[in-house]
Amino acid sequence: MGEGGPDQAILAIFGGGGDLAWRKLVPALYDLYLDHWLPKRFALVGLGRQRLSDEEFRTRLRAGVDQFSRHGRAEARAWEEFAATLAFQSGDFGDRAWYAALDARMSALDRAWGGSATRILYLATPPDAVGTIAQGLGAAGLSRDRARARIVVEKPFGHDLVSARSLNYTLGEVFDESQIYRIDHYLGKETVQNILALRFANALFEPVWNRRYIDHVQIAVAETVGVEQRGHYYDHAGALRDMIQNHLLQVLCLIAMEPPVRLDADEIRSKKVDVLRAIRPIAPAEVSRVAVRGQYGTGTIEGRAVPAYRAEKNVAPDSATETFAAVQFWVDNWRWQDVPFYLRTG
Repeated sequence: MGEGGPDQAILAIFGGGGDLAWRKLVPALYDLYLDHWLPKRFALVGLGRQRLSDEEFRTRLRAGVDQFSRHGRAEARAWEEFAATLAFQSGDFGDRAWYAALDARMSALDRAWGGSATRILYLATPPDAVGTIAQGLGAAGLSRDRARARIVVEKPFGHDLVSARSLNYTLGEVFDESQIYRIDHYLGKETVQNILALRFANALFEPVWNRRYIDHVQIAVAETVGVEQRGHYYDHAGALRDMIQNHLLQVLCLIAMEPPVRLDADEIRSKKVDVLRAIRPIAPAEVSRVAVRGQYGTGTIEGRAVPAYRAEKNVAPDSATETFAAVQFWVDNWRWQDVPFYLRTG
């Protein structure tokens, strides 16, 4: 484990049988394991409604690791060692006994390890499940230890302002703010992490990073796959909520923000908020002029046939959910006045 990290940790992934864990989370954890960045004592518990044995869970995750690990396909010995840390717990998010069983599992690991492990409760679930899970965790006492209990909430955080505020209130009833981590995994991408250094440590770019020298800014994220197994989630979210209101706006903030006084989380967040406050509101009558929505039909991706969106699994045959979205924004401050920002994804 890297310097300053815990010696032992338990990661519970709610939605552990889903696409995010399969495609992103577990391949990244496997990479950390190979690079010797995981704690000496580590356990991962996937939680979900699927009826999976531990071995079935491990088999499913290995397919994701083989496809998405930056180290390539897993070697047999390394995978066996890593897979020994993986387990699955089937159940329902609304069942309070399920959370008591999770607490018992974690406590048994504490006893076996001879100490108290850091407990990371990772919610890779739709926003409508977050409140139920938080309340279940609170009822089981899994939020009580502020020193070692952490809850991680993935995007999207609600589906509008009212639901986002409601989620904040629900989480705040159960967890202290210091225990809550609202995650946008796009910020972990190397290119995104390099934006601040590219801007503020670059004597060539920073002097011309403003409206006098920049005509417009384009931020584009082109998908290389269809919705695949995410139909149930995606048909309730769409490209705007899935990509633009979180990932792309975060990148816009990094591109448009003023230099931070300090490179710490609170200062960078404050500078991002300044950008968001400066974005010009879009009146309802202006939406059709500055925004476009679309939906993909039958086609091919890298030579592979892809069905139309409405023909995807768990997608309504008459769905009006957008799979492509483009929006024009204006940031009304001294640096970016009259410079359009074009955000598009699909």
